[in-house]
Amino acid sequence: MPDHPQPARHHESRAFLHVEPPTGQDRDALGPVVAISRPDHRVPVQGVHWLSHDERDRYALAVESAGAFERQRPEIEGPHDECGDETYGGEHTRRRHKPSRANAVEFQSRQVSAVLIESEDSITAQYQYSSYIELYLTTRFPDGNFTFLNAGIGGDTANGGSARFQKHVLDEKPTAVTINFGMNDGGYGKFNPGANKVYVEKTRAMLDAAKKAGVRVALLSPNAVDRRNKSNGAEYVETQKQFYAPLKDIAGEFGTAFVDQYAITRAATDAMEKDDPKAEKAKPYYDGFHTSPPGGLLMAGAILTGLNAPALVSDVTIDAAGSQAIAKACKVEDVKATDAGVTFTRTDSALPVPVQKDWLPMLPYMSELKNLNWYGLTVKGLKDGDYTVSIDGVAVGKFAAKDLAAGVNLGNVTAGPIWEQGNKVLQAISAKNNLVGQRFFGVVMFNAPDWLKDVADERKPAELKKRMEKIEAAQAEVYKLAKPVPHKFEIAPAK
Repeated sequence: MPDHPQPARHHESRAFLHVEPPTGQDRDALGPVVAISRPDHRVPVQGVHWLSHDERDRYALAVESAGAFERQRPEIEGPHDECGDETYGGEHTRRRHKPSRANAVEFQSRQVSAVLIESEDSITAQYQYSSYIELYLTTRFPDGNFTFLNAGIGGDTANGGSARFQKHVLDEKPTAVTINFGMNDGGYGKFNPGANKVYVEKTRAMLDAAKKAGVRVALLSPNAVDRRNKSNGAEYVETQKQFYAPLKDIAGEFGTAFVDQYAITRAATDAMEKDDPKAEKAKPYYDGFHTSPPGGLLMAGAILTGLNAPALVSDVTIDAAGSQAIAKACKVEDVKATDAGVTFTRTDSALPVPVQKDWLPMLPYMSELKNLNWYGLTVKGLKDGDYTVSIDGVAVGKFAAKDLAAGVNLGNVTAGPIWEQGNKVLQAISAKNNLVGQRFFGVVMFNAPDWLKDVADERKPAELKKRMEKIEAAQAEVYKLAKPVPHKFEIAPAK
C-alpha cells in the first residue's frame, strides 16, 4: 500500500477516469464512457479518443454501451468475437469478422497513452479496488500505455468533490471521468431531503463543469453497504437506494452514461446474506463499507462490468478427433490430439487477471468471473474420465471430460506460470502506487503557508513533473511484465 497517513474511515466519491483530450472530430465523436483508440497515422495517439461511427469497424474489440453484459460464454457472444476466429490444423486458416454493434465503445490493444485518475474517499485511498481495475486494464490491454493515478481523500462528499473538481480533475486535462459521490453524503442514517438536494446540486455542478470542458463522464452510484456487519446498515442501505435515485435522470440530462454500482453490489450482498448471514465466509467489507480484498474485487467488477468491459481474455476449442483448434484472441500451434489427451502451444494477446486466493469466496456472487475474466479451454472428443490440465509442466487444474467438452475457464486458477506472471504485474502495480500516493498526498495536496507561497508556486510544477516521470517509468516496467509469451499446454489423464 502507498506510504501515506491512513485516511478517515468514512468514504465517498468513486473514480475519475482521465485521459488527455482528443482534438478535432474526435472530441465530437459518438460513444459512451471508455474508449481506447488506435494510433494516429503519424505518431501514437496521446490519449483515449471517442470514436465516430465510421471509425468503429477498424477496431478489434467492441463493447456494448448499454444494457446488461452477456452472461453466457463470451467466446460465442462476447465482445472479442469481432476479432474473428482462426482454425488451425486443417488445410486452411479462416478468419471471420463481424460488424461492430451499434452504440458500442471500441477497445483496441495497440499502443495508446492515457491516464486513469480515481478520485474519491478512504475506499479509493486504500488502493485496493482501484488497483484491481488497473490490473484488469493492464493485463487485458498489454500493448497499452496507460498511466494510473489515485486522488482518493477520506471523508469526501459531492460538495468537497465539486470544490476540488477543477484542481484535482479538470486541471489534469482529462478526456473522460467517472464521478461517484454519495456514500458520505447520505449521512449513514435516515434519508435527509436537504442533504440530498445539496448532493444533487453538486453532482450537477461537476457534470456541468465537465461538459463545458469537453470532458466525457460516466456517473456511478456508490456501492451498497453490507448490513450484516455495518452498524445501522439495515437502515442505511435503504437510505442509499433513495438517496442515489436521482442519478440516472441526472446522467440523462447531461447525456452521460450511468452505472448503478449500488444495485450491482446490493444484489451481491443480498445473496451473500442468504448464504452466509454472519459474514463468516463471503465478507466484502471488513466494517460494512471499507473493502477487504474480496470487496475490492466486487467493486472493481461492478464498475468494469457496468462499463461493459470485455469479458474475453482468449479462448481455444480443440477437436481431439481432427486435431483442429479454433482460437480467439490467441494463436495456437503444434496441436497433437487423440481421444486420450492433447498438447499444443498457445500464445495469447492478453493475460487473465490473476485470481487471488482470498477472492475465491466472492466468485459465486460475480458469475464466477465469466463476464470479466474468461480464459477459455474446450476440448471435445476425449474419452470419459478425469484429466489434468498442465501449463509448461505445471498442473493448474483437474477436470472431467464432459466439463472440458463444455468449456472451462482457466482464468480462475490460482497457480501456474500464467497466473504467476499476472501476479507479478499486480505486485508491480502495488509498488508503483506507492509513488502515486506520495505524489498526491505530498505534492498535489500540499498547501504552502502565505509566506512560502511564492516559493511553492515556483517549485510545485517542477516537482509534480519529476514525480510523474518516476511514475511513468514504473508504469513502463509494469507493462514489460504484462507481455504475453508462448506456453505449452497438456491435457492428460489424471493420475
